[in-house]
Amino acid sequence: MNRRLPRFPIPRTVRRRRNFPDSRSLIFLLIILILVVYRGLRSANQNADRGLSTGEGVLTVERVVDGDTLRLTNGETVRLIGVDAPESVKPDSQVEPYGPEAAEYLAALVRQAGNQVRLEFDGPRRDKYGRLLAYVWAGDKLLNEEIIRAGFSRAETQYSYSHIMKERFRLAETEAKLARRGIWSLPENSSHRN
Repeated sequence: MNRRLPRFPIPRTVRRRRNFPDSRSLIFLLIILILVVYRGLRSANQNADRGLSTGEGVLTVERVVDGDTLRLTNGETVRLIGVDAPESVKPDSQVEPYGPEAAEYLAALVRQAGNQVRLEFDGPRRDKYGRLLAYVWAGDKLLNEEIIRAGFSRAETQYSYSHIMKERFRLAETEAKLARRGIWSLPENSSHRN
């Protein structure tokens, strides 16, 4: 007695339900939404931190610490990205050749701009010592590049920052080497020619 049950058509409302996303799709969409919101909040926090740390617009330099570091009147210390000037004030270290000259050259550039600078950020905002890492502009002069070009600093290109700026700094260093300026006039550096 093999009885067959009658077939009834499935109502349209039930068929439409099959078009709703399944639970995996909903979870995926929810994750995407959370990531978008998180990135927006993170970006807003970074912008707020930028404003709190450095202020907006032009900042005033309190003093030049050495050839690659400035102290601002708002209490922040700024390390010039891509610049490795000889030491002149590092505790428990000797003053290196051209260290004081590098600091004085940077101070002269800052004074020419009325102690007013603009900071531009690229890559990590702070180093392991809590200093701001920035390109420092005094008027239309990029101080990072100027101190390298004058021969008072090596270009540091191993860190994470703009490839375009790295190339600018390499060219400035090459110019200083060829002209045997500053540190490139020392006997131990005379063989480093590009």
